[in-house]
Amino acid sequence: MPGYSPQSSQETPDSRPDFRHVKHWVFDLDNTLYRADSGVFARIDARMTEFVAKFLGLEKTAARAVQKTLYRDHGTTLNGLIKEHGIDPEPYLDFVHQIDLTDLNPDGALTFAIERLPGSRHVFTNGCAHHAGRVLARLGLTHLFDDVWDIRDLGFVPKPDAAAYRRIVARGGFAPEKAAMFDDIAHNLVEAHALGMTTVWLNTDAVWGRQGPEIPVASALHIDHETRDLTQFLNRIRI
Repeated sequence: MPGYSPQSSQETPDSRPDFRHVKHWVFDLDNTLYRADSGVFARIDARMTEFVAKFLGLEKTAARAVQKTLYRDHGTTLNGLIKEHGIDPEPYLDFVHQIDLTDLNPDGALTFAIERLPGSRHVFTNGCAHHAGRVLARLGLTHLFDDVWDIRDLGFVPKPDAAAYRRIVARGGFAPEKAAMFDDIAHNLVEAHALGMTTVWLNTDAVWGRQGPEIPVASALHIDHETRDLTQFLNRIRI
């Protein structure tokens, strides 16, 4: 798997990752456009467990085990609750995203790195648009994105389901081979790669990036590039 290493004095412009074919930039939101160790997604995860506990009448440990099983089997906890319990997704989305975002602050270097990308820029999230809007506002990135595709836009069929990717390609009206997708969950890049997108895995070492501790990362065959620092990677690529 191609790994990211900081640009060295031996690196020539021609040896940098070539993204000159990319006209559409698709970014995951949580743990991708902000640091995975910020604590933000940990709060969302805790709210998911709390929702499952209240909905199913379980104590916390049992609820967390159920939540992770739903996540593993259905891609997201919400998708599992819809498929197995027929829940209305709106109360769930409202509940789990009622979190404190004061730890998030604008990052001028990331803003510059995204701003320099030519073409259209999009957020593609399994969360809701309201949460995405709050996060982008806190990060000072709202003005840089043309679209936010959330779980409602996906018909509540989330990443990593192939239908989710086909839907965003149709909504964006772009050829997949002219798009790049960035995600902290390697498994979410499999279908993007299958469609022809250039895939970039943001390897955070966080448990979320492994889609739960029981599931390993996707095969390197589906990952074109890997990085631990989104800002540096974006500043390094050829565009």
